[in-house]
Amino acid sequence: MPAVQVENLVKTYGDGTQAVKGISFNVDDGEFFGFLGPNGAGKSTTIKILTTLLRKTSGSANVAGLDIEHDARKVRKLIGVQMQDTVIDEDLTGRENLMLQGHLQQMRSEELKERVNELLKVVDLGDAADKRSAYYSGGMKKRLDLASTLVHRPRILFLDEPTTGLDPQSRAQVWSYLKGLNQTGMTIFITTQYLEEVDRLCRRLAILDHGEIVAQGSPSELKSEIGADRITLGFENGNPGTGSLKDKAKQVLGNLGGISEIVDSDEGIVIYAKNGGFLVPDIVRAFDNAEIKLSSIGVSSPTLDDVFLKHTGRRIRPEEIDKSRATGVFGRRRR
Repeated sequence: MPAVQVENLVKTYGDGTQAVKGISFNVDDGEFFGFLGPNGAGKSTTIKILTTLLRKTSGSANVAGLDIEHDARKVRKLIGVQMQDTVIDEDLTGRENLMLQGHLQQMRSEELKERVNELLKVVDLGDAADKRSAYYSGGMKKRLDLASTLVHRPRILFLDEPTTGLDPQSRAQVWSYLKGLNQTGMTIFITTQYLEEVDRLCRRLAILDHGEIVAQGSPSELKSEIGADRITLGFENGNPGTGSLKDKAKQVLGNLGGISEIVDSDEGIVIYAKNGGFLVPDIVRAFDNAEIKLSSIGVSSPTLDDVFLKHTGRRIRPEEIDKSRATGVFGRRRR
């Protein structure tokens, strides 16, 4: 039985906005599953529906074999949820935050104390356990927030951008914890902007764009669909933009053989071609003849970023997302 089973899921808001448009997918028991997409694609809406925080408009969804609406209370006991913003009570110590979560889950006192001590060690907060969490660093708060989702030993963990706003060291620690949890058999459903980690940890993934799933499969399967090297072209005057230079560059490239696809990007233009390295001299020569000046040209094998770009027309830029949320990542819970 799949840990998560979704069929034709639709969510339409009161103003008519359709955030999720009939998506279907399964997550196997014990799987590390990535759910990717640009901002506004419908990822957070989907997670809120699956975790019983938001009602669907139509379709069906089961979590741990339970209907998310008819069996909502049972579902909540079997899942852990960490949303984008860190939710801890900064007036409490790290230990007190975890104890509070256990009491909300109606755990027995002795069991809860043992579990809290265990988790504080797991997330490397043992030395700061009795310090007010208001004095924690951003990374410590994020790890405490993660620990709070694990107090009741959930079968399935839903994570919405769990490393947003973290420095590289803290981010690596969180990914390490998640890998360890998955190795114990826990199912992990995650949205993230860090495609390298998705490639390394996720057995399968789905890409969502404008509320629809546009691709799903294993990282290797999706990268193999690109079937070509990536050639990135930068221009001396920056992105060719939407005017005549862009059209001229595409026209020149269209006259060359061996190119399977031409895609706009923030850096300039991306070309997909087999044996891309052999094509580079032809590109340079053709652009010289057309008096189009290149500032850079690079060739690389396909990545998940290429898969994402192909299906959404955009690239994921974690550093921009982190910057945009820098002032709100570690918010304080209202009491």
